Amino acid sequence: MTPARRGPKADQRLGRAALATALVFAVNGFLLASWVSRLPATRDRLGASAAELGLVLLTPGFGSLLSMPFSGRWCRRFGSRVVIATTTVAASLALVALAVVPTLVALGLTLFVWGSFYGSWDVAMNVHGSAVEQRAGREWMPRYHACWSVGGIAGAACGALAAQVGMPLILHFSIVAVLCTALVTVALRSFIEDRTQAPQPAPAVAPAHGSAAAPERERSRGMGRGRRSARGRVLTGRLLLVGVVTLCATTLEGAAADWLALYLTDDRGATASLAAAGYAVFAVAMAGGRFSGTVVAERLGRHGAVRVGGLVSFVGVLVTVLGPGLVSVYVGAALWALGVCLVFPAAVSAGGEAPERPADAIAAVTTIGYGGFLVGPPLIGLLAEQVGLGRALLVLLILAGGIAALAPAVRSRRPPAGPVGRRAGGPGLSSHDGVPAPPLHRE
Repeated sequence: MTPARRGPKADQRLGRAALATALVFAVNGFLLASWVSRLPATRDRLGASAAELGLVLLTPGFGSLLSMPFSGRWCRRFGSRVVIATTTVAASLALVALAVVPTLVALGLTLFVWGSFYGSWDVAMNVHGSAVEQRAGREWMPRYHACWSVGGIAGAACGALAAQVGMPLILHFSIVAVLCTALVTVALRSFIEDRTQAPQPAPAVAPAHGSAAAPERERSRGMGRGRRSARGRVLTGRLLLVGVVTLCATTLEGAAADWLALYLTDDRGATASLAAAGYAVFAVAMAGGRFSGTVVAERLGRHGAVRVGGLVSFVGVLVTVLGPGLVSVYVGAALWALGVCLVFPAAVSAGGEAPERPADAIAAVTTIGYGGFLVGPPLIGLLAEQVGLGRALLVLLILAGGIAALAPAVRSRRPPAGPVGRRAGGPGLSSHDGVPAPPLHRE
């Protein structure tokens, strides 16, 4: 088999697809931050207490966890382009509805629906990002997630401005919905085809003695083998380890989001503004680390970058909790973020390299990741009630060490960039976009 190289047109197509994927990630982060930034106005409009609002805010997480496992199947059947288009419109409409719901119960139900669409959108954009980076032979996933962070920062800034000028929620959310839908519509025009093809059943073996019933039996066996191949296990041993790495990473990230500012005020005596600055350091380091993640991952190898990241986050948590003075907390927060920033993108890339049903594998990884965001921080809070917040955060050292120890699970299985080991125009080449693709599977 003669290796085929990508032509200039294919490289340009992949470059446009990568930029389009980055834009979709940024829009996704922008929409979420737009909602979060107006939580105080939503609370005041409905007259909700902190406890009531806290319970209601659990519903989008549950909605995401319920929809995400099915999203991989939808991407395989319809393609990520269709799934993203549908969920973007639905999530944008749900965002507008959040501005006018009359009661807390209605808010919870709408958030549940919004979370289910948002979670599926998250899976689909990761599926497409994985398809693009695999065909390019590059580690682009960290940059996609960095763009999500930038979108979140922009959404929060716009939300703060809207609150400052007293813009009504319905007007703010309507503008965000139209803007997000328009930007995603433009981006989808540059997406590549990533629907997967069903493998052909194994050919029947001719009978040895010419029995009339034998061909039918062999045909049934061949079809059975084809179905078993197409329905191969998603949760392999390797993917379970990738899931553990993901769970550790998202718990580390979520703990910083929920508890870092409170740790600065309650345990370190920082003012509210200095505490907010502490999380800002974490967020900026997170985005910066992800933008540089492609270079780091390609130089150290994906598993090498994750191993180093686990060790750096270990040091970061240690310095944050045990270091003297506020400056050490800021330094520790930056190391904490730089260590954990590449782990989740690396886990998604590893899931996308699953030999059977990669879209479902990505869905599994992202679902586990959302579970870590949802469950991990509350558990830290429960532990803090018993031993104090500082000591509770030290439990994160175990998770950082686990990331370093399990880093080989995310080792890249991708062939090096350049020659593509398929005949030109063969089954690995998408006729839709002219971009070499890896062998694909489908139920």
